[in-house]
Amino acid sequence: MKIARNLFAVYALAVGAHAQILSQPFEIWPPGPGQVLIPQQPDLELATMLSQVDPKRIEAIITKLVSFGTRHTLSSQTDPVRGIGAARDWIAAQMQSFAAASNGAMTVDVPSYVQQPSSRIPNATVISNIVATLTGTTEPNRVYVVSGHYDSRVTNVLNGVDDAPGADDDASGVAISMELARIMATHRPAATIMFAVVAGEEQGLFGSNFMATTLKQQGVDVQGMLDNDIVGASKGDEGTSNPFDIRMFVSGIPSSNTAAQNNALESIGGENDSPAHQLGRFVAEVSQNFVTQMNVRTIYRPDRFLRGGDQESFLSQGFPAVRFTEPHENFAHQHQDVRVASGTQFGDLIDFVDFDFNARVARVNGAAVWSLAQAPGTPKNLIIDTSILTNNSTLRWDADPNPEIAGYEVVWRESDLPQWNRVIPVGLITSTTLKLSKDNVQMGVRAVGKNGFKSPAAFPRPG
Repeated sequence: MKIARNLFAVYALAVGAHAQILSQPFEIWPPGPGQVLIPQQPDLELATMLSQVDPKRIEAIITKLVSFGTRHTLSSQTDPVRGIGAARDWIAAQMQSFAAASNGAMTVDVPSYVQQPSSRIPNATVISNIVATLTGTTEPNRVYVVSGHYDSRVTNVLNGVDDAPGADDDASGVAISMELARIMATHRPAATIMFAVVAGEEQGLFGSNFMATTLKQQGVDVQGMLDNDIVGASKGDEGTSNPFDIRMFVSGIPSSNTAAQNNALESIGGENDSPAHQLGRFVAEVSQNFVTQMNVRTIYRPDRFLRGGDQESFLSQGFPAVRFTEPHENFAHQHQDVRVASGTQFGDLIDFVDFDFNARVARVNGAAVWSLAQAPGTPKNLIIDTSILTNNSTLRWDADPNPEIAGYEVVWRESDLPQWNRVIPVGLITSTTLKLSKDNVQMGVRAVGKNGFKSPAAFPRPG
């Protein structure tokens, strides 16, 4: 209770200071209808959860995963102490222990399938994911996923024998899924959160593709996926260090779009307003605050050059997804045999992991996924009326049966700005006409919950 009271005091001071700043006269830009959009701040429950993210527990998880020697997809699945099978069983047992405190709200599954031979899988191989599912109280079919991959590799992608510690790539991401599952198991989100740990990433995104494809086939409404891959080190290979920055890679036009959908998006200048971009804007809004102490650097591309990750599997199924990666990678510590050459230490060793940094990235994820799950879902089938020439703008969207919705807001920005920065409350309706020209700005609609949480914005299609 003392921690909670202290957090509340800090929160009150921060909100008070924010309000005092906003009360001062200043020029509002851009001019136009509505108010300045004030980023959503964590409530007391969320702030308390984020304060429980423990760097020592992050360290313990990564240390244990490294102890399995290798977690290569082709390593042993039956050895009790070495290989991917031992790692799988330990992760599943840990997740089960977290679920035990949930009173049945959290369940743990180890969905598996046999991957047939491919360029990086010489023999038929079982791919197993571990998924802890915290079922939503009001909208269980609306789902958000936090994920990391537990397989590792060395220089030769087919080498499943030699030590592959995988401390940063990607025990650091696994630690985030596991630590958030532990903390959130005793809480009750409105929508469902899946804390995923997937396999086969290094061999071809096999585990995440299996998960995303299965969710699509089951008709699950996945409205956001957060991939954490290489999120444990704040120092790069040139001595650079940004311990309070995290990169978030955000894909543009969805790869799942049809040509007609792309034409419609391009016809209204919506190339920078894909569902993934709206998810990224939301994450940036809710995850940069006094609790996370982090700056989220949004990068508008699917991933780094020559690299990829599990977010791609979800994007290919039409689900919004983003990828987190540390600000300065050290490539001597990725996909390398453990060795010393010319005085340089190669290999993904735990010595190079910054556990405090890893914990702050976990808080970024926690702020984002809890805010997503507590808010109403993103409005669906949003249309901007383009049937007549007018300087006004009419927006229409589907009614949402969720009884916890208090109303809706139109958000807008100048078309060359990255973030929504103006907001117009419009009430509990499903259409509105604004004295704001659709020719000049970008507009979206977000839902507002009775609890104060607000959804990511939907971007309209012309109609």
